[in-house]
Amino acid sequence: MRPGETDTAAKTRAGKTGGPSSGPASPAAGEVERFLAAFPETETVELLITDTCGVLRGKWAPTATLSKAFGSGVNFPLSVFGIDVWGREVLETGLHVDTGDRDGFCRAVPGTLKPVPWAAHPTAQAVLTMHTERGVPFHGDPRTRLEAVVERLAGAGLAAVCAFELEFYLLDPNAPAHVTGSPAPVRAEPNGPERTNVLALSDLSAHSRLFGDIRAHAKAQGLPIDTIVKEAAPGQFEVNLKHRGDALAAADDVVLLKRLIAETAAVHGLKASFMAKPFMGWAGNGMHVHASLVDGSGENVFARPGSGEPLLEAAIAGLIETMAASTLLFVPTWNGFRRLQPGSYAPTRAAWGHNNRSVAVRVPASPPEARRLEHRIAGTDANPYLVLAAVLGGMLEGIERGLTPPPPTDRNAYDEPAPALPSTMGEAIRLFERSDFIRRTFGVEYRSLFSAVKAAEMAAFQAEITPLERSTYL
Repeated sequence: MRPGETDTAAKTRAGKTGGPSSGPASPAAGEVERFLAAFPETETVELLITDTCGVLRGKWAPTATLSKAFGSGVNFPLSVFGIDVWGREVLETGLHVDTGDRDGFCRAVPGTLKPVPWAAHPTAQAVLTMHTERGVPFHGDPRTRLEAVVERLAGAGLAAVCAFELEFYLLDPNAPAHVTGSPAPVRAEPNGPERTNVLALSDLSAHSRLFGDIRAHAKAQGLPIDTIVKEAAPGQFEVNLKHRGDALAAADDVVLLKRLIAETAAVHGLKASFMAKPFMGWAGNGMHVHASLVDGSGENVFARPGSGEPLLEAAIAGLIETMAASTLLFVPTWNGFRRLQPGSYAPTRAAWGHNNRSVAVRVPASPPEARRLEHRIAGTDANPYLVLAAVLGGMLEGIERGLTPPPPTDRNAYDEPAPALPSTMGEAIRLFERSDFIRRTFGVEYRSLFSAVKAAEMAAFQAEITPLERSTYL
């Protein structure tokens, strides 16, 4: 298969092979007109697409471009999915000059046209998804990979209800640098005992204007923010999103909320960092996923009397079995593996348990109707579309095969004999490349594309001589 074509499943879903202008009318017909009627002063539209590494790429365009974005699509190179975290071409993906660096057509996702309240001039934004010249979803788009899993769930008569939790650091570029040379977290103590101040209201109050703006901007963009809490390190916070009955919208929420937080913090003279482990002595930034499954009537199948618990355990068993192979999607960066440390509340073993924060898959304490699981491995630097595709795909794997999980862990999972997760990027890449589950869930083309990007990043870090090496040996 040449780059620019999608896999068989995507062709089947598309149900057509015509060019980009021959498709049916957009289901969001009228969305542009309604938006511009409500915001007639809009001057610019930001067209956003999430690359393989979870980085938002895109264009600034005049508002006249919106009709094209919601119609035939806006030209973008397919190779946007063949670049590494630094934005450099990874030739091994086969998406660059060796195949002509072909264009695809990016169409706006209905419902994502929103104002950008922090912008200096009246601005709108819309989320895009990639299609080929033949009008079918492009296999290299992470959002398309999640869509394929959602459709498999629908074929089984199920839909996912999901919510994400995001941890991040607020850094002060104007404060004395941290010992690492990076900006220091806000309210970090330069002398004396460190105040982690977990759940401290005083730390929230100290930045009440920032968090007030974050809530206001989220409301303007329809992002369902729930709680904001002070986390377990100086300057570390967590924002929780409310659950969604649309898995794709739940992942959209994450990429848009991260951008919103970063841009709003910048307006306040601060830097928001979603790096998985910015400081070795303090907690890392996790991205937890809460997920349940509902049937066609909207009933939570995990809450059914009698059959609900076996279904939940089968879903958990699928996650346990596929966890090692999927780790590269949950921990896709060189730095991310520093976060997986014993005792850190970031899992190191494929264990599960009830109301236990040391495990990889936790069943939270909840009323029966909210019965769900919490997947705790991913760092906040991971791509939410790929994380959610792996989680839902693993759950479906367990349910379809009727798997049974190992006994739950009710103590410290770091001390249990459960299988260890990959501890290095190289190990994670090897397991990912060899996984039949990854091949079946993401497709052989995507498995090759993602592993090529991550292998290129690993090679770059392996080629770097660190300051510690020089200070020790030079």
